[in-house]
Amino acid sequence: MSSEPHQSHLLIVEDDNGRRSVVLEESEYAIGRDPTCDICLESLFVSRRHATLLRLPNGDGTFSYRIVDGDLEGRRSSNGFLVNGYRLRKHNLQNEDEVVFGPQVRAIYYLCQRDAVVTVPCDEFDITLISPGMISDTDASRQKRRSLNLPASLQRQQPRRSLLKLRRKRLPD
Repeated sequence: MSSEPHQSHLLIVEDDNGRRSVVLEESEYAIGRDPTCDICLESLFVSRRHATLLRLPNGDGTFSYRIVDGDLEGRRSSNGFLVNGYRLRKHNLQNEDEVVFGPQVRAIYYLCQRDAVVTVPCDEFDITLISPGMISDTDASRQKRRSLNLPASLQRQQPRRSLLKLRRKRLPD
C-alpha cells in the first residue's frame, strides 16, 4: 500500500473588508476589484483585473500556482504587485510568499503538505472497551502539569464549593 503526498493550497487575503481564507482548487483564478473576479479585493488601489493565478502541474503528480500580473489576454494591472518585497510580473508561488497588491491589500500563500494516511476498513466486531481507570487524573499527570510551570489559573485547583465549606467552618456562629 503506497501513500502519495497530499497537498492543500491556501491563500489568506487581507483587504478593506478584513481577512479571509481561500482554498485554491481550481485551475485558474481572476484576482481584482471587479465583482466578477474569483477572488475579489476591496480597495481603490486594486485594478479591476489585477492578477491571475494559474495552476501548474509538477512532474510528481502534484501541482503549484503561478501568479501573473493582469489578465491572460496580456492587459497588465495599473500598479502591479510585489512578491516578498520585489516587483514582479509573474512568480511561481512558494510556501508563505506574501503578495502585496496595494496599501493594506495583500495575500499570503500557504502550501500545506502531508502524507496520505492509509486506513484499514473497520472490523465490525472490533469493540474497544475503555476502563474509567484509563482516563482518571493520576498523581503523575498532576505532577506533569506542575512541572510545566503553568500559571496558577491554568493548573487544576480544588473545586470552589469545597473552598467555601472550609471558610464557613472557620467562621464563628
